[in-house]
Amino acid sequence: MKINTNVMNDASEIIAYDNADIPLYIRHGKLSDYTNMKALCHWHEDIELIYILKGEMGYYINGNEITIKEHDGIIINSKQMHYGFSYNNQDCTFICIIFHPSLLNSCDKIYQKFISPVLNDSCFEFYYLDSLQDKDQSTLLAIEQIVHLKQENETGYQLNVIGLLFQIWKNLLGLLPEELRVGTLPYYDDLAIQRTMVSYIHQNYSSKLTLSQIASSGGVCKSKCCQIFKKYSNQSPIDFLNTYRLEVSKNLLKETDKNITEIATSCGFNHLSYYASMFQNRYGTPPSEYRKLEKHSVLSKSHSTNNF
Repeated sequence: MKINTNVMNDASEIIAYDNADIPLYIRHGKLSDYTNMKALCHWHEDIELIYILKGEMGYYINGNEITIKEHDGIIINSKQMHYGFSYNNQDCTFICIIFHPSLLNSCDKIYQKFISPVLNDSCFEFYYLDSLQDKDQSTLLAIEQIVHLKQENETGYQLNVIGLLFQIWKNLLGLLPEELRVGTLPYYDDLAIQRTMVSYIHQNYSSKLTLSQIASSGGVCKSKCCQIFKKYSNQSPIDFLNTYRLEVSKNLLKETDKNITEIATSCGFNHLSYYASMFQNRYGTPPSEYRKLEKHSVLSKSHSTNNF
């Protein structure tokens, strides 16, 4: 089963929290669960923790490409454009914890002094957790403990999880430079422009879009538009647009009974043959065959259970 990244019109990811009333997501994952072992470029207000159990993961954050090694991890700040991917088509198993900052807002004064300055400082994009460094080991251990609590599933386990998240945040504060902790560094306008242009794509992908229109939505020239997309998503604007269109069409194939021509048109593809060719290039199968495989997969899964 392939995992889809669902996003809102502003390109922020819609997080499928474990409990709708508690903004907390705790999962084991594999890159092979994602199309082409790569997630869509996205952002969210939540903080994200990744811990690599086996293999390595490539990670792209606001134009920075890094490798997260086995037993290492990363803390990704709120509102960063990011995605994970595979190097050399090798699979990777990992822990992913996503939580909304509101979980750390037990006291307004504490939040304003210790949480908000870091969240709102665009110069803090991520922190790499190195398992060989003593200063990072307690944070990596806390991530493992959070997963254990989720698996044990005792009543009120989320209270212990929140306690560990506070511990992780305290560890982080001790590792950041003072200027990051008090939020004194400047804001980068390009990231805001990228979010605006991505939001425009998500709202208008079904229409015929040109590079000029995408650039105009961000108030920049075409050259600057291409530079920003390359920096923050490692794609051209048109490649980003078509990737999103294909992902939407894939969801429609799986979740609706609309015919393929109707789906292609609704996703901005005016020629069925072009759509089918692009779909096969990305997913390795024609749209019609993908729909059959997904229906068979749903039937098979109805006879099995998922424990995590």
